[in-house]
Amino acid sequence: MPAFIRSVIERRSDAKAIILGAHEVDPCLTAYDRNYARNLYAENERRRLNEEAADPQAHFARARRTFGITEEVPYDSSGRIILPPMMRRKGQIEDLALFVGVGGTFEIWNPRLALESGDSDLRELAAYRLEERGVAP
Repeated sequence: MPAFIRSVIERRSDAKAIILGAHEVDPCLTAYDRNYARNLYAENERRRLNEEAADPQAHFARARRTFGITEEVPYDSSGRIILPPMMRRKGQIEDLALFVGVGGTFEIWNPRLALESGDSDLRELAAYRLEERGVAP
């Protein structure tokens, strides 16, 4: 994990661990520290109350994705993590990973998939990081 992400996690949590799960809409992983789970619970509850009448199943699918289909992953003092096979599969992560901060959470992308994103800034970041590593985009 890059230092800019690790420093935020360590300010917010004593645990040297992150929680990984599938992103709600993009083909990547989303990750956060243990303490951030409270924020996600509150947001899920707010969305449940606002959306329950229209689509009650949406709440349960979101809750499973947010809390049930996740894995807690420890990291060492240099920030190295080992992506569990299920999370690697969910995020389609291969040999390289692109870490992107997005507020209270961060995303882990296969940089080749990020190049195909509809977000021009994400595509530019992925191309830059691949070029920086000497990998042709």
